Amino acid sequence: MENGSHPFYFYLTMYKDQQNFRYIYFTLVLILYLVILSMNTLIILVIFLERALHQPMYILIACLSVNSLYGSTGLLPKMLADLLLDTHAVSRPACFIQILVLYTYASYEFTILTLMAYDRHVAICEPLKYHSIMTTRTLAIMVAVALLCPLCAVVSNISLTFQLPLCGNELRKLYCSNWSVVQLSCVQTTLNNIVGIITTVVTVFLPLFFILYSYIQILVICQRNSSEFKRKALHTCLPHIVTFVNYSIAAFCDIIFSRYELPDVVAVILSLEFLIIPPVLNPLVYGFNFPEIHRRILLLLTSTKISMTP
Repeated sequence: MENGSHPFYFYLTMYKDQQNFRYIYFTLVLILYLVILSMNTLIILVIFLERALHQPMYILIACLSVNSLYGSTGLLPKMLADLLLDTHAVSRPACFIQILVLYTYASYEFTILTLMAYDRHVAICEPLKYHSIMTTRTLAIMVAVALLCPLCAVVSNISLTFQLPLCGNELRKLYCSNWSVVQLSCVQTTLNNIVGIITTVVTVFLPLFFILYSYIQILVICQRNSSEFKRKALHTCLPHIVTFVNYSIAAFCDIIFSRYELPDVVAVILSLEFLIIPPVLNPLVYGFNFPEIHRRILLLLTSTKISMTP
């Protein structure tokens, strides 16, 4: 067994090759962050201000936007700073805080999508019982469980990593990730791997199977009803399905390919996809596909423009 230590700083080595283009990348990332902030904040404001949208489906959409702001803020401000700095060091506490934020963001995305699938399942398969099942109290409990369970699973995983003695402090990433730190360990990481698998099952695969089950049940119900019923059901489910498929592909690419040595460009794209694409795509999907949200966004923007006119 090699002697290990607990270095106070980690160095993100993926920024070394970006120096010639760092101002271009900085501008692109800044624009991206501002777009994410503005679009998701707009969705949250519209749902918060309009009492007609204080329904479970829209509240969960707002939760998805809050999570997008949470995840992107855990990544992009630090990335903007690193693109301008000559040294790309991050302190040990800050690194593990970023790991916690990004991993809980990723887990919350799946658990919120699970709640959205359940909401649509009840609305379509049990329409007469919908309002008695999806009460405000029930929704609050569901959201609390959807936040606390992944948090406990992620914290248990990260706490084990935090205790590992490390034989290096260079991370081949643009941000801190749990697996990158585990790879620096001087000792066996069997326990970390087992807890990591359990965490992945709890936060990814269980929600994934429940979502698939819910939409399969919805499809079965649709096949037994009229074409008009199918059209309405698919209209309300399609945005959720698009969001779910998009995020699942992005998340699985990161989970699978982070274990392999890939060309730097491919590694960067795959590691950032699940952190950047959903926060941009989700507001577009829900803003344009739900007439109630779309209409009220236009009203809010129009009223704001009129109030600013002298």
